[in-house]
Amino acid sequence: MRVSKRGAVDPFIVMDVMEQARTLEAAGRSIIHMEVGQPGTPAPAGARAALARAMEAGPLGYTVALGLPELRKGIADLYRRWYGVELDPNRVVVTAGSSSAFLLAFTALFEAGDRVALGEPGYPSYRQILRALSLEPVGIPTREENRLQPVPEDLAGVADLAGLIVASPGNPSGTMLSQEALAGLTGHCAERAIAFISDEIYHGLDYGTRAVSALEITDDVYVINSFSKYFSMTGWRLGWLVVPEAHVRPIERLAQNMFICPPHASQIAALTALDCVEELEANRIVYAENRRLMLEGLPKAGFTRFAPPDGAFYVYADVSDLTDDSLAFAAEILREAGVAVTPGLDFDPVRGARTLRFSYARATEDIVEGLRRLEAFMAARRG
Repeated sequence: MRVSKRGAVDPFIVMDVMEQARTLEAAGRSIIHMEVGQPGTPAPAGARAALARAMEAGPLGYTVALGLPELRKGIADLYRRWYGVELDPNRVVVTAGSSSAFLLAFTALFEAGDRVALGEPGYPSYRQILRALSLEPVGIPTREENRLQPVPEDLAGVADLAGLIVASPGNPSGTMLSQEALAGLTGHCAERAIAFISDEIYHGLDYGTRAVSALEITDDVYVINSFSKYFSMTGWRLGWLVVPEAHVRPIERLAQNMFICPPHASQIAALTALDCVEELEANRIVYAENRRLMLEGLPKAGFTRFAPPDGAFYVYADVSDLTDDSLAFAAEILREAGVAVTPGLDFDPVRGARTLRFSYARATEDIVEGLRRLEAFMAARRG
């Protein structure tokens, strides 16, 4: 049977690392997980209790394609609390995870063959989803002096762009764009009729200065967020998309046909999760402590070249002084130290052979043990 070229996308390497780690664990090895960006905490207790009540009360069937109206309103209220933005709930589209939000956004905004820019290093699935939709991803090499975030000058010489995807805080870097920097990018895109997509799924996870939403600057953007990270609901597969008013109906038609609706059970839990502020902030405090440990412990182990992250729960390290094959180096660390880390090739196909991403999303005791193992591994490797 024939196979479409659209299916010829690259693997998501971090998922391969997870499988290698799982195989070692099944064989009895103790593995510290610093590879995947998954909170080690469960969904908030209130969210779980709300779902349990709803399951006893009756069947959870289809909802409307755009999501439960009360959840859309709750998300709009979140923008008022976090950013002071008055957002019409009708512009909020609840999705089956942020991944389906990207599918909806790319399908609604672009024609087959369009060129869409993304900063590198960046989230690898942007590139692969674009390819699967017969779109052309255009990697924009970001620079250390800009803390691995794109700036208008990076785009100035790149012709025929239909769109730009920006993430702040970024994955894998954890660095953020200031309001001025974000305004510069949105302004540049507006002048060139480039659709601007802002990935904000790590908002809420910042350590000092809060993250800026593109909606604080303009309504002429697509903003994507998720319940996976700050709300600690990765496996519940629930996200959202905010679009300009004129785009709501086209997105609704696509959502009806592609997904029918987001998962009803997850929407019930998410509605209550929005109000579980005390528990969620306690999680963030744990990440902040983990970040502090990483910033102290990684240099002691020999990983000294990285931009301190502003948000999310990653450290992206330049290891060019240690290797030019991050895939093999990550496999060596997993095999010898029992610590799973992600090769930079996931995030930057050109320069990623010389970088690693370390996640500090797990429990603090895991971070302490992982750093101890990394320090011992690197000491043995040096001598």
